[in-house]
Amino acid sequence: MAANEVKILIDNLKPGMFVSRLDVPWIETPFALEGFLIQGNPDIEELRPYTRHVFIDVDQGDIPEQKHHLPLVSGNEPPPITGSKEEYELVRKQTYEIETEFEEEFEEARMIRERVHADFKRVVTHLQTSDVIEVDELKEGVHDSVESIIRNPSAFALLAQLEKSDDYAYNHALSTSVWCAQFGRHLGLDQEEIEELALGGMLLDVGKVKLPPKLFQLTRALSPKERELVNLHVDKGLRLLAKSRSVSQNILRMVATHHERADGSGYPAGLKNQEIPLFGRIAGILDSYDAMTTPTPYRKSHLSAHQAINELYNLRGTRFDNELVEQFIQTVGLFPSGSLVELNSGAVAIVLEVNPLKRLLPNVMLLLDKDKQPLDSIDIIDLNADRELGLMVSKGLPQGAYGINIEELFLDV
Repeated sequence: MAANEVKILIDNLKPGMFVSRLDVPWIETPFALEGFLIQGNPDIEELRPYTRHVFIDVDQGDIPEQKHHLPLVSGNEPPPITGSKEEYELVRKQTYEIETEFEEEFEEARMIRERVHADFKRVVTHLQTSDVIEVDELKEGVHDSVESIIRNPSAFALLAQLEKSDDYAYNHALSTSVWCAQFGRHLGLDQEEIEELALGGMLLDVGKVKLPPKLFQLTRALSPKERELVNLHVDKGLRLLAKSRSVSQNILRMVATHHERADGSGYPAGLKNQEIPLFGRIAGILDSYDAMTTPTPYRKSHLSAHQAINELYNLRGTRFDNELVEQFIQTVGLFPSGSLVELNSGAVAIVLEVNPLKRLLPNVMLLLDKDKQPLDSIDIIDLNADRELGLMVSKGLPQGAYGINIEELFLDV
């Protein structure tokens, strides 16, 4: 909770005030998670159905009259688990702008992704018969991936969401790397740090190579003993990576702590909150997000991106750092790239690019009409730019809804 917040009734909200929080979860409303400035009375009326109290950031807008201030907390709820304010201020070193159009960057990103996949598969295959991991072979691909994500993060984000049906281990590693890079961009890290975070995300589970392959081919849930074996991948990965001069201490700490949890329920050391380094806390969130959205041999069903976002939101402040979860949701959106959604017209679309300020107005590709019938031609619409159409996202849909195979739309050549 910020020291610069004031809590007031919505009836006392005025134009010029900056709303930083609500008394309900942001994710249950159509408003931006980072807050917004009240421009006029229509903004207040739009907000009124969702909340009775609002929190005002007095550093970013007008200050409410003292007589309208309410107690910030009731006194009986524990504060959410989160890092220090100083820590989050340190990571915001710069702001990145979109440099390329989505369609242009998507083709470039797909070629980079294919090359990175081949490089990673070659490194892992070599590791199966050796104790030497050729990390340098991955760095050029990570560099090119990060540059693409800096130019336009939506292209790689869509690819990461689409490629879920091939080998789990490879795609999970590559997708986690993408989320790490995208999150690092959002947090304002410099490019070198983003590349470090992305490389670490790719290497989180490398220790699994040294465990019996049958553990990862089971079509049932793991037994307690099997789970103990799988948990050893953290130690085995560290032993492999520690031999390489190309792996930084940040990456080693990231791999060591990506299964630790803020409430102390993780492994291997049961660390809590700020005992876990920042990169480790980030990795825990992004590794979990991708695992939720990816089928495995023993769990064919998986969550849609929207469902996974809701699950992370429910775990914020307990399993995961509160601030980092909310920042990640800002990064990928309430309906991330690759999400199937239904619009308020009944039409079905796939999200191409999220709108960080208008979460219900992304850039979408229309697939089905209001009667759920295929369209004669596929249209791409920016719901924010084309506001006169009156369209917005109504709800998320599970992957495969109405027989739609998203991978075939984008990945077939």
